[in-house]
Amino acid sequence: MNELFIGLMSGTSLDGMDAVLVNFGYSPQDIKIMGHSYVPYEDTLKKSLLGLHLPYTNELEDSLIAGNIVSQKAYQAIEALLKKTGTTPKDVKAIGFHGQTIRHQPQKGFTLQIGNPALLAELSYINVIADFRSRDVAAGGQGAPLVPAFHKEIFSHPTTHRAILNIGGIANITLLNPETSVSGFDSGPGNLLLDHWSQKHLRKAFDEDGSWAKEGELIQTLLDAFFKDPYFEKTAPKSTGRDHFNEAWLNKHLQKSYPTQDIQRTLLELTALSISKAICTHNASIIEIYLCGGGALNSFLVERLKSLMPQIKIQLTDALGMPAQHVEAAAFAWLAKQTLFLKAGNLPQVTGAKGLRILGAIYPA
Repeated sequence: MNELFIGLMSGTSLDGMDAVLVNFGYSPQDIKIMGHSYVPYEDTLKKSLLGLHLPYTNELEDSLIAGNIVSQKAYQAIEALLKKTGTTPKDVKAIGFHGQTIRHQPQKGFTLQIGNPALLAELSYINVIADFRSRDVAAGGQGAPLVPAFHKEIFSHPTTHRAILNIGGIANITLLNPETSVSGFDSGPGNLLLDHWSQKHLRKAFDEDGSWAKEGELIQTLLDAFFKDPYFEKTAPKSTGRDHFNEAWLNKHLQKSYPTQDIQRTLLELTALSISKAICTHNASIIEIYLCGGGALNSFLVERLKSLMPQIKIQLTDALGMPAQHVEAAAFAWLAKQTLFLKAGNLPQVTGAKGLRILGAIYPA
């Protein structure tokens, strides 16, 4: 069995659309990334998507228009990917289309990822599978994180306790302990607040290598105030997003005037320390961590993680044969495969759902 699926991902960072072509072989770990493409979001689209995280007049129409644009970006990424790999639409079983999260409120019984999968199927002539999170939420779960099921399948080791740490806009952790069931949860902010502060004060989408933060001074009182947020004390299952950690959340903590660079340094420490606290609290026996997502390329953030957890070996998922920047998109290719073959895609112990569920809706080509 060699079957091709495409995985699409645009995360909380709102930077653009990633697409990967994945070849799944006979065994769970027989997986190969055949190619990758990326289409950036223009500032106008980013602004529109950011605005949709909060209620306003005419948001319904705007969300549908933005969803169509997101789908067109997805198609551009698919078109580039097929061309790059010499693949035709008929060679691909299905596309796993995550869409763009604009609201995540599982406590109210919903999560919303905009995008028009019907349009994407029409443009691509490939089966599209989308709306992966809603079924888990309907079953009483958080609808997130979903990637731990993929991590379990691809990255588990029969004897080694390891964690997979994805640092996107939000950081999520999968704990792979061979002696117990898999666990996973969102630890809190990843790049989201760091990128916001960098864009606001440096006019840069992100602080490359954490170089700006590295030259700042840690504001301990501010860090302590950040950690008073109840989310950090919650036990898993738990998930979060821009609905909670956002510009308004940050501004309410900035009642005093601090140097902007020192705030960036403190935000980076918030990400690093919330991750290390979560790992040490939930599984002190972890001996290795594999990093993926955009934050894995922030060398100062990785330096801080290594300093906070010196007993743990920390490296990129590249060491396991999966490029760090491709893991999350590949996960949605895998979820599409699960759906197409009527297999469960969630882990109830991670999301809190009542049981295993087949996720997603299928839009035939």
